[in-house]
Amino acid sequence: MKSNNIIPKNVISRLPRYYRFLGMLLDEGMERISSNELSRRMGLTASQIRQDLNHFGGFGQQGYGYNITQLREQIGHIIGIDNYYNVILIGAGNLGRAIAQHLNFQKRGFNLIALFDSDEKLTGIRIGNFAIRHFSQLEEFCEEHKPTAAILCIPSNAGKDVTQKLIDCNINAFWNFSHYNISDDFPDAIVENVHLNDSLMTLCYNITNSEETP
Repeated sequence: MKSNNIIPKNVISRLPRYYRFLGMLLDEGMERISSNELSRRMGLTASQIRQDLNHFGGFGQQGYGYNITQLREQIGHIIGIDNYYNVILIGAGNLGRAIAQHLNFQKRGFNLIALFDSDEKLTGIRIGNFAIRHFSQLEEFCEEHKPTAAILCIPSNAGKDVTQKLIDCNINAFWNFSHYNISDDFPDAIVENVHLNDSLMTLCYNITNSEETP
């Protein structure tokens, strides 16, 4: 990656999409692709793709295109997929269980190592390879295993206290499915917010506004 280069957030947000599309091309048996063909498949301009990738150094050769395997590996390295950060999940309700059971963390740069919940009735219940731990065990677990990040599947009214506890345990990165705005109280935290309701309502808006008006 280029040194002293501040990468725009919209470029960073496109990196996983590049990674995913390149994986699909490999599944199709393709070995090389031009920026024009990649732009057609992704719905971007070739110029935008070249500008995005140029933030991280030169890729591909003019008239030769991109080696798909190499480009995907390089983008994966930029994202940090090969770091395998240890992550824990807080909140083993329906959403938390679905994430724990169905998401392949290792393909996305993480190792899920534990699930926690404050409900004593859930303690010991197995979800995939894990037995749910009570939240009171968090500090001892973190001291031993030193996770880097936490997934929050908790009610918003518990967000501040839970986040503070996690930060006290030296966790400062959060995949946040709650409606609690972590950055308001913890501006130095690394946060990726996921608002499923917002996404669904955006779909609703797009459907509504795709209808022909009289």
